[in-house]
Amino acid sequence: MADMPDRTLLVVLLAAMLIFLIAQAPGHARAAELDPSIPLEARISGAIMAVMFLMPVIAYAVAALVSALSRLTGRPLDPRHSRLALFWALLAISPAMLLSGLVAGFLGDGPALTLTRAVAGIGFVVIWGAGIVALTRTA
Repeated sequence: MADMPDRTLLVVLLAAMLIFLIAQAPGHARAAELDPSIPLEARISGAIMAVMFLMPVIAYAVAALVSALSRLTGRPLDPRHSRLALFWALLAISPAMLLSGLVAGFLGDGPALTLTRAVAGIGFVVIWGAGIVALTRTA
């Protein structure tokens, strides 16, 4: 996968972001039902702006920052490989994000939601770290 072209990396990132957007829908529906002052359409519109437009820019910036910081270590990471590790980790945790969204929609805030988000976060860090380590070895 290290030779994946940039256009394919973008598709991986946008697929992950689309799944994240879908995962947020149950929580937004619950919040709109409990607080009708902000309608569901407004909540979803804000989520679309954040997830589909802002998050890809932030993901590219984080990947560039990690690549730049890796040059300070003994094993520099190619910017494309940095993007691959980050985008693949985001796509890999998308099932956990879907579960977290369901928990947010059905149960709301509480220990179950905290646990599912923590598992997703830890999984992301582990997968991203493993991807970085694997891609620095191939360089």
